[in-house]
Amino acid sequence: MLTAMVLIDVDAGRIPEVASEIADVPGVSEVYSVTGEVDLIAMIRVRQHEELADVIADRLSKVPGVLRTQTYIAFRAYSKHDLEQAFDIGLED
Repeated sequence: MLTAMVLIDVDAGRIPEVASEIADVPGVSEVYSVTGEVDLIAMIRVRQHEELADVIADRLSKVPGVLRTQTYIAFRAYSKHDLEQAFDIGLED
């Protein structure tokens, strides 16, 4: 599984709409509105490197209101907290 974090600058009047539309893009696992120099951060999780271009360049970047993106690809995960919670879903009796 490949993970990328995409920092997104958005037209200020469309942040909630853009965030919702990005959240619906296949391959996007989470979208956060944040403080700081960018408006949104999207977490992308895909199986193959080529899928990153499909999700980020072909879909996410073309959402109306997205002004600019900056992508960081994760090399290694040091925390398994989120993954462990995902695998625990449905195991309760």
